[in-house]
Amino acid sequence: MGMRALPSAERDRGQVTIEFLGMMPTIIITLVVLWQLVLVGYTYTLAGNAADEAVRAGTAAEGDWQGVCAQKGKEKLPDAWQGGATVTCSPGAPGYVTADVTLTVPILFPGAFSFPFPVKGHAGAVKEATH
Repeated sequence: MGMRALPSAERDRGQVTIEFLGMMPTIIITLVVLWQLVLVGYTYTLAGNAADEAVRAGTAAEGDWQGVCAQKGKEKLPDAWQGGATVTCSPGAPGYVTADVTLTVPILFPGAFSFPFPVKGHAGAVKEATH
């Protein structure tokens, strides 16, 4: 009895599974890196938006406008970003209000660990005139 050649489909059985398992770490690492980049971008967006909201509140407030400005800036952030956030409101040129927001970028999950570098947002606007 001679040896007969196996059809191509039978000869390659299991090969796809082995190749997939071999690529699995690369796929997972790629997804983790992409997710982390999404978190970095989202943090930049949050910092800019919080600075805009803070300066908007500061221009409309009377009296302790700096306190109102800082409170509104932090209030607009999701809970996971509020812990490491600093919002500083200050007068710029006469009649001008600026807000600076500093946030930390979470590592993989918001609210857990953060990268040591901060993300900053800045905004400025003219104070509304009161009559």
